[in-house]
Amino acid sequence: MEIAYTDGQGGSVRVVPLVVRSKAAVRAVAIRRRRVIHRAIAVSAGRRLRDLVPRCLRLVRGDVVAGYWPMGDEVDVRPLLLRLHGRGCVVALPVVTGAGRPLVFRVWRPGMRLEAGSHGTRHPGPRAARVVPDVVLVPLLAFDRMGGRLGYGAGYYDRTLARLRTLRREAVSAVGVAYAGQRVTRVPMGRFDQPLDRIVTERGLIKPGRTAR
Repeated sequence: MEIAYTDGQGGSVRVVPLVVRSKAAVRAVAIRRRRVIHRAIAVSAGRRLRDLVPRCLRLVRGDVVAGYWPMGDEVDVRPLLLRLHGRGCVVALPVVTGAGRPLVFRVWRPGMRLEAGSHGTRHPGPRAARVVPDVVLVPLLAFDRMGGRLGYGAGYYDRTLARLRTLRREAVSAVGVAYAGQRVTRVPMGRFDQPLDRIVTERGLIKPGRTAR
């Protein structure tokens, strides 16, 4: 198997031969790769996403958007969350309520004091209202052009998206948020893995199976 990486800045694709026997092998490479990209373009990518996402996803006032509070070298979506809140979207953050359970989402507002959560996350406290999102912004380690997503292995987002897609009458849009350089040729997908509906990077929107625009 080959893993193809872009440089995240519009350059050519570099193909790295790799014998992959498990997600863990891809995950180890993806963690190192994201760290390098983050150090190079974190600030500019965050600003670019702030400007791109509202237009690419056609978000309007009242839409409920679940973001995340970035950990480590995850793409920083905080500038985007501020922009969405300013445009009248209802912004929420995920909360881990227990191992093996789907995430719940609590409303976030700028300046709100956050609590420490599991695995280094941060989220609003229990007094914040719970909401069901229309759009879920999903952090990741790697993605492919068919909508495959590689996460950290705990399965929180897969369980959450499966539940939301079962319960909601209207479609919930799962949008992976990543650096362009996190793209791989193919993400190993298991039977319970939930695909992404869209991926957004600092270079634009990717519709699975199609080219970025």
